[in-house]
Amino acid sequence: MSEPDPPERLQKVLARAGLGSRRTCEDLIVAGRVRVDGKVATLGDRVAADAASVEVDGVPIAIDPTLVHYLLNKPPGVVTTASDTHGRPTVLGLVPAEPLVHPVGRLDLDTEGLLLLTNDGALTHRLTHPSFAVDKEYLAEVSGSPSRGAVRSLREGIELDDGLTAPATVALVERNVLRIVIHEGRNRQVRRMCAAVGHPVVRLVRTRIGPIRDADLRPGVWRELTQTELRALEQAATGSGAAAGLHPGPNDP
Repeated sequence: MSEPDPPERLQKVLARAGLGSRRTCEDLIVAGRVRVDGKVATLGDRVAADAASVEVDGVPIAIDPTLVHYLLNKPPGVVTTASDTHGRPTVLGLVPAEPLVHPVGRLDLDTEGLLLLTNDGALTHRLTHPSFAVDKEYLAEVSGSPSRGAVRSLREGIELDDGLTAPATVALVERNVLRIVIHEGRNRQVRRMCAAVGHPVVRLVRTRIGPIRDADLRPGVWRELTQTELRALEQAATGSGAAAGLHPGPNDP
């Protein structure tokens, strides 16, 4: 068993987590905007980065330096599991083997696009729990050309075998291409919604997760989230308003 991290000054830990310079982080502490394990922090507090729970303006901050957050552009034909009994390639084979990470949510075999993988269990819980309602955006190429009525039905909710879907943001961007934004995580939800209005999906690509998008990331390629992207994602996963000092990066909508 590894030794726990020694406590460090809170402003140093916050600066390393991307919240700004140590002076900026000191100002956050003095202003009462930082909480450690639920209590308002004071200047001079020390924390163990691998044990303490830290929030800034109510937004949980990943301060443990062993945590990693990967953004992968999943190609079709790759399964979103750790292993596959049929010998198909998995998303874990496309990212570093160490540290061990897990996918946040799931894209089915034929669906392409952005997928997060991390060893950050707390963030994974917030991103996948329905109460936090983090948006996911898809481009769906479908059979035929959806009518205004079909688009309206998708927006208002579709009755599926597991219940009525929540209202979605839907736009027809080309004759047979829909942009669909949902926040639920039902199995094959977008495919089932489109099939229910008579327009089965031909190709499906996830283009955004919360504030995170990257049109330049090639299929099969991964990268680490920037500190700015991670802050924006953590903020989105709380359902809170914009926190001062936590600005979305250039890839954000």
